[in-house]
Amino acid sequence: MSTSAQFDGPAQNSPLDTVQHIVQLMLENRSFDHMLGFLYPAKSGPGDQPFEGLLGTESNDDGTGKPVTVFQIDPASPGGYFMPGADPGEGYSNTNVQLFGIGRPPSPPVATMSGFVTSFASAISYDQRSNRSVQAGTTPASIMGIFPPSALPVLSGLARGFAVCDHWYSSVPTETLPNRAFASAATSQGHMDDATSSFTVQSIFGLMTAHSVSWKIYGYDAEPLTRGSFPDTVDAPEANFGKFADFQADAAAGRLPAYSFLEPSWGSTGNSEHPNYDVALGEALILQVYQAVRSGPGWANTLLIISYDEHGGCYDHVPPPTGATPPDSTAGEFGFDFTRFGVRVPAVLVSPLIPAGTIFRVPDGSTPIDHTSVLKTIEQRWGLPALTARDAAAPSLGGVLTLTTPRTDDPMAGILPPTSSGQNPAAGEISHLLSVQAQQASDLQVPLSQLQDAPLLANQHTPADYERYIAARSDTWKAARAQGEAPGPLAAEPS
Repeated sequence: MSTSAQFDGPAQNSPLDTVQHIVQLMLENRSFDHMLGFLYPAKSGPGDQPFEGLLGTESNDDGTGKPVTVFQIDPASPGGYFMPGADPGEGYSNTNVQLFGIGRPPSPPVATMSGFVTSFASAISYDQRSNRSVQAGTTPASIMGIFPPSALPVLSGLARGFAVCDHWYSSVPTETLPNRAFASAATSQGHMDDATSSFTVQSIFGLMTAHSVSWKIYGYDAEPLTRGSFPDTVDAPEANFGKFADFQADAAAGRLPAYSFLEPSWGSTGNSEHPNYDVALGEALILQVYQAVRSGPGWANTLLIISYDEHGGCYDHVPPPTGATPPDSTAGEFGFDFTRFGVRVPAVLVSPLIPAGTIFRVPDGSTPIDHTSVLKTIEQRWGLPALTARDAAAPSLGGVLTLTTPRTDDPMAGILPPTSSGQNPAAGEISHLLSVQAQQASDLQVPLSQLQDAPLLANQHTPADYERYIAARSDTWKAARAQGEAPGPLAAEPS
């Protein structure tokens, strides 16, 4: 059975009312077309639902007047899962080049989606000059590579087995941290680059605490980056945080909170799927998350959301919409007014209350789905107020739940994650978010008297160094907090 769901939100006494657990895994830096553009052929899904995918004829100019057409990535080729082979240009200016062909948006900002190849040519050159990894054989045309469904059996299997969102946009046309801020707080306080990783507003986590609704943030094998992003997460008790093994245990024991937010591992050999890291490892993580919730006692009442924070410079053919609601009155950096959404990103919704083959989108002409739609769904489900004007205007995801009796089939039975071949071109590099998290850890408020034997950030030089530093510095902070030597609640306080 398939269905095309186009609803702003569920009616009263809808299936959303039965959801007890919302679980979100947010991965890194991939566009919708790059990952799911060939999910269904000829722009048509099951039951003749419209699907905004690729025809296979879409192209970009290479800068000399020659078109570069999209092509399917061969996952069996060495390095296939490390495509596009280099780190594409990120940030506001580079995104403008990809959308408009120039670094400053025109007026009016009508996107042609024609600058991805020329932007990637510049990114390859910049990466090489910066001694950053570039996979052998990478060319500007590599950015037009698209993973076929067979290459991503987990993401594609979940998208077909439950619901895919083909018009989910990142919240702002820029890089990771502003989009992750929108995902948790519906604002980036005007920030449009990754220079700021900590914000001073209430997040969804603090809002839930204020209304006695449970939540937990899970890092993968380290402290979660999001913990250091907001005052209400920095100040939250230890019980609100865990690692992926804790998530698996909580799911198995029926202990998942109302909202679980999962992070991947941030290192260059991790499973975040940031280009040019190993996408196959991300596939394995997605499957593990699904299996954890699917096999737990709370499955019938769970909505699992697989999303990506931003497009990361990867090709997409759909111009991002205008008409976004600014979250607040804060002036945006670089003259940005927060009335444009970012590029489409992959998004899959999983629940036994979703029919297989669903393509979920809102009606044409209405406010598009973006990261703040998750916040709106949480707010709607538990009767919480909006954080900002952006999530107040966002559509809910609750309309995707159209079944009243949970399905008992498992469309992922027998599906295995892929395995990459070839060398990881980024192995040995300190990833951007690992360095961000290390600086966050360094900024944790601890008296110098507690740091006499602590490692110094300036003395860390390898990924392993950075991971040890983050763990050690975080442990020092937690110990100081437990002793009343650092700001925040004592460890003995309940969550």
